[in-house]
Amino acid sequence: MSVHLVNPSNHSFGVATIIPRWLYVLAGATPAEFGDPVLTDEALHAMRPDAIQPGDVVGIGIHTSNALRGYEIGRMAAERGAHVVFGGIHATLYPDESFAHGAAHTVVKGDGEVAWGQALRDIARGAAERVYEGGRLPPESLSGARWDLVPRGRYLVGCVQTVRGCPKKCSFCSVWRTDGQQPRQRGHDAVVDEIYALRKLGFRLVLLADDNFYPVTLHDLEAAQASGDRAKLEELTAIREERFALLHAMRDLPPDMLFFTQITMEAAEDTAFLDAMNRAHVRFVLVGVESVSTKGLKAIRKEFNDSGETLVERLRLFPRHGVFVMGSFIFGLPTDEGDVFDATLDVADRSDVAFAQFLRLTPFPGTVDFMHWEKKMRAEDAVEGGRLARYWLIPYTERPKVQVPHPSMSSAELLAGTTDVWRRFYETRAVWRRSKMMPDLKSRLFFLLASKLLAQTYFHTGIASDSARAARAASWSGHLSRLTHRVIAWQAGT
Repeated sequence: MSVHLVNPSNHSFGVATIIPRWLYVLAGATPAEFGDPVLTDEALHAMRPDAIQPGDVVGIGIHTSNALRGYEIGRMAAERGAHVVFGGIHATLYPDESFAHGAAHTVVKGDGEVAWGQALRDIARGAAERVYEGGRLPPESLSGARWDLVPRGRYLVGCVQTVRGCPKKCSFCSVWRTDGQQPRQRGHDAVVDEIYALRKLGFRLVLLADDNFYPVTLHDLEAAQASGDRAKLEELTAIREERFALLHAMRDLPPDMLFFTQITMEAAEDTAFLDAMNRAHVRFVLVGVESVSTKGLKAIRKEFNDSGETLVERLRLFPRHGVFVMGSFIFGLPTDEGDVFDATLDVADRSDVAFAQFLRLTPFPGTVDFMHWEKKMRAEDAVEGGRLARYWLIPYTERPKVQVPHPSMSSAELLAGTTDVWRRFYETRAVWRRSKMMPDLKSRLFFLLASKLLAQTYFHTGIASDSARAARAASWSGHLSRLTHRVIAWQAGT
């Protein structure tokens, strides 16, 4: 019996940007008696049916965006006589869907580090359960990964997780509902050991793949102190101290290491934390700006963000402390008006953000926004509404590009406006102008290529409306990835 783990993808680039961490974590969680699992990341190459034999176990991890492809692989594996196991956030939210569309025999819900091994042992003795509840594991059970199984030279960015869960409750985000609002923080020694393992494989760029790298804000500490809740204050203080312990340990890493992560804008007020990040080589952060207006932020339960000129000044604080921002903006909020595109681009330009992503409002399963949207869709049209409420089951080329109708803009206007902002922000001249924040020519060249790769991968590939355009975009992403690999090696002197 061979064990397979598959990361589904609609596009195979030959190389990929970020390591799919879950693939190598579950490889590490595979009991030794089953040997090394066969790993397939379809971002590199498509799954080969002839690799699967009767009696094999095929584990498929899915999120909403790749669920349809995952179900195709599940059906194919089941037809070849394999025992099919689904896991991941989408399978956790919709386990019945994996059985109905993916020919699943078993579904692992929640964290898989422990439940995956139990499922394999039960399958081997012919006593597999239908559903395994992985739950939310304590931080000491959040394991590392089998980085020794990573193919050399195929990924740009390594991936380590330091904390799981987020205390916020944004309406468009599912993390706080699936992973919880209690931060589950790994010890810094285990994290640093993983980073060194990735470095030995040649990685110089590492994503700290946290739901929120800044789980305790200064406001949280002040509120706990003001309430007189001593136990809560001690808990939050311990989390904060462990964050600083990690950053302090990372200071001793070789200076050519570079990290990026995801963080809330509230970190801008915590200059001690920003300075510690800078010294720890955490130089880039994804900040969810979402909307440049107060009304927009209120609509998505993100009032803790700033807007207007205050927003511009707040974002500028990050680079002043050596931490550069990738701003994330959402178009299509019900409060958006026709001038939202120019207004957003103006804020992105004046805020000194290094990178930006401009997303259309999409109702993702597990979010508050999705629940409201799903009810409305089903109420308006029992047939078509029900189909659109499960839009991820519609083939990509047939799927509506805008799921949430806007009260004042047509879908065509929303798409055109989003496309125009991406194009203007990532024009070569604009990117080269922003690259001045980099210290030398090598870094500026890397910045230029990274910007083009980001736009190509996350915009052009995703926005393609037919298979031919998607294939061309994927091909260009592969070329840019390989070129960026070479520049990184040049920078590192390897």
